[in-house]
Formats: sequence, structure tokens, C-alpha cells
Amino acid sequence: MGVGLQTEEITGRARVLDAAAELFVRQGYVGTTLRQIAAATGIKAGSIYHHFESKEALFVAVLNDGIVVMIDAFDEAQSSLAGTDDVAVHVREHVRSHLSAIFENGPYTTAHVTSFFSAPAEVRAAVVPKRDSYEQKWNQLFEVLFPAANTKELRLRRLILFGAMNATAEWFDPAGNLTVDQLATAISDQFLQGVTQYES
Repeated sequence: MGVGLQTEEITGRARVLDAAAELFVRQGYVGTTLRQIAAATGIKAGSIYHHFESKEALFVAVLNDGIVVMIDAFDEAQSSLAGTDDVAVHVREHVRSHLSAIFENGPYTTAHVTSFFSAPAEVRAAVVPKRDSYEQKWNQLFEVLFPAANTKELRLRRLILFGAMNATAEWFDPAGNLTVDQLATAISDQFLQGVTQYES
């Protein structure tokens, strides 16, 4: 295959992924058809099979790409925090990296946050390894930050924090009056200190 054809194929695959991610976020997995994805991409429905063997395979690719963005954001935050052991700083920066992955990298991460549990079982099974690797990074982080907590407590804390962060995909508007950094600070402070500090 020539370089030109390779580039065209890669570009075509990326366009299909972009359109699919947008539609999965807007309409959900069940409500999105390959015909709609093809129309949004500007190709015939059958042409999608040149890049993906099924709607399920396409959704797996979207979800995996979303997790890769989150993993990269976590690793970048971890590198930037080398040399500090301040728990609050670590939590805030990792919360910010998670939120930034959701709101600053298009619909791929949003699709993962909002649509993973509504995906077919075979799709979830295909995505679980990457999903677990991301959660394991948080588990290891929490083991370092909260050494006195047992495994059950650490898991509960992570789930509570993930719930707060991921729920923002449903209501937070990055173009509104609150920035992602301010949102990260609010979530981090409430996670570490409780909501009573905000009461008058």
C-alpha cells in the first residue's frame, strides 16, 4: 500500500471515530446507528466496514481511545508532582487531570464516562483491561496518599471521588462561570475536608 493510500485510510478511520464518538455521546450507544455515523462522516454505511467490523468494534475503539487520554493525563500529572508529598496537592492535580481529560479532549472520554455501563457485555469486556489499568493507577496513588486506610476504605474513597468527577460530565459547562481548575479545587476540597466548610 502506498503512503498516500495509508494516509487516506488513517484519516478515514479517524473521521469515522470522531463522528461515532460525537453521536454516542449525544444519542447513546443504542440510539446510534452505523447509517447515522456514515452520514455524519460523509460516506456510505457500507464503507464503515472497511475500518471496523461492527458497531461494537467501533464503540470499543472509541472507549479505548477515551481511556488512553485519561491514562496519559494521569501520568502527566504524576510526573509534574515529583518532589512533593502534599496530599491535597496530589489529589487536586489528579482530579484536575481527570476533569481535563473529560472536558478538553472531545467526546471520546465523555463517551467512556457516560456510556460504558450501557454498552453491550462484549464491549464492556473488551474495554475492561484498559479501564482496570487506569483504576489501578488511582488505587496505587491512594495507597501512598492514605497509608492508614485499609483496602476496603481505599476502594470506597476512590469510588466516591470517581462518582463526583464523572457526574460532572452530565452538568458542567466549561464555557460557564466556573473553570475546570476551579471545579477541580471544589471537588478536591470537598473530598478531603467535607462540604461543611462551604456553609456560612
